[in-house]
Amino acid sequence: MQLAIVADTHLPRGKRLLPQACVQRLRAADLILHAGDLSTVDVLRMFEALGPPVAAVHGNVDAPELRALLPATRIVEADGARIAMVHDAGPAKGRLARMRRRFPDADAVVFGHSHVPLHEERDGFHIFNPGSPTERRRARAHTMGEAVVQDGRATFSLIELAP
Repeated sequence: MQLAIVADTHLPRGKRLLPQACVQRLRAADLILHAGDLSTVDVLRMFEALGPPVAAVHGNVDAPELRALLPATRIVEADGARIAMVHDAGPAKGRLARMRRRFPDADAVVFGHSHVPLHEERDGFHIFNPGSPTERRRARAHTMGEAVVQDGRATFSLIELAP
């Protein structure tokens, strides 16, 4: 199972669009995970119109109407893997252990908020931040993530995108 993972898209804003390479990967996925800060219900509908199902959580800048539709956290089951989703995973110090305690039944946690891509793993438990395909802030590039899930195991990769 192929997952396309994004966060912090912050659309619409000016003439900003998702990079075409991001759109292609989203369309090709079996499931899209969005870790918050879509901004509006219309943006959620745009992601849903790409084709694959969308699992999302709300972020700190999302409109009240969108926050009413999306949970703050969720667990997604993908080919036997349990992937928790949350927008803000808190301070960097102790994050992996803190997420393990918060989601003890999950194999991984996907999160956003910082716009800085991150992948850490310990004892088979992963935390993954895909960065942002539209607003890199302190990151060196626009990014998104992908995961291949097979027989309950997820393999995460970070994808750098041309703006």
